Amino acid sequence: MPEVRLPPLEPFDDGARLEADGDYDGLEFRGLDLSGQAAPGARFLDCALRDCALDEAELTNARFIDSVLDGVRGVGADLGGASLRDVEIRQARLGGAQLHGVVLERVLFSGGKIDYPNLRKARLRDVVFEGCVLVEPDFAGAVLERVEFRDCALRQADFSGARMTDVDLRAAVELHIARGVDRLAGAVISPAQLVELAGAFAAQIGVRVEGP
Repeated sequence: MPEVRLPPLEPFDDGARLEADGDYDGLEFRGLDLSGQAAPGARFLDCALRDCALDEAELTNARFIDSVLDGVRGVGADLGGASLRDVEIRQARLGGAQLHGVVLERVLFSGGKIDYPNLRKARLRDVVFEGCVLVEPDFAGAVLERVEFRDCALRQADFSGARMTDVDLRAAVELHIARGVDRLAGAVISPAQLVELAGAFAAQIGVRVEGP
């Protein structure tokens, strides 16, 4: 898990706007409405975004390094192709976040709820989802390595075409897989989860389960 230790931060000018390829270092964005702002390719180093609105914000190919996103919220934020390394995301409330092709390395998602996140073809390495709710997350074609879902609810997840290595699902409080149950090779589940997924496993290999 990341251990982000931020230096003393300077407040970001709340009258300014994010810029494409902007370079933000040691700044705190607190309580700002960043909705609709476009900052593709921006770099955030040693930054904190706290209680900020990100509705329809465009942060494609942005980079977040040694940073904290706390209480961010919004619908339709686009972080396609972004890179997050040594980042903590706490109590996020996001809907329809576009995270396709993102690279997540040493990232902690703690608390909050993320509805319909698009994580297609994302690469996750050393990532922990802790105490959060993921509604219909789309991991199709994603690569997950050393990923843990701890006290986390996974509802109607899509793992179609995903590849897993050392993925720990045992501590998930809810595990509902809509598609891609055949891609769980490389994951570990609990005996209780095996019972719950038995029907899906049977259907995957063409076994019918009927009463006498």
